[in-house]
Amino acid sequence: MADNLSTSFSKSSMSEEELRKTNDEQKRQIIAFALMIFLTLLAFVAVATDIVPATFAIPFILILAVIQLFLQLLYFMHLKDKDHGWASSFMASGFVIAIPAIAALMLLLGITKY
Repeated sequence: MADNLSTSFSKSSMSEEELRKTNDEQKRQIIAFALMIFLTLLAFVAVATDIVPATFAIPFILILAVIQLFLQLLYFMHLKDKDHGWASSFMASGFVIAIPAIAALMLLLGITKY
């Protein structure tokens, strides 16, 4: 039995449908990764070359960051797939706790004055 370990398999154990789905998922992940690299470069170039006005620079970077966040959650943390209810609920509860905490800290530090 150990003699056959160096020889390659004649056929994959995955079906044609599974191979196609795996290849499609890999293509989507590569496209998402390339898009995230592009968004990072876009943010850097927009601020470094003063293409974006100074008053809109921070909101522009935050918009690009939110887009990247959703791409990473969907494609690299696989939250778009089925049976990820627990991960989604933990992420949602984290947002429910983090957003009011950040808002309270901003009010306490005097960044926003209301």
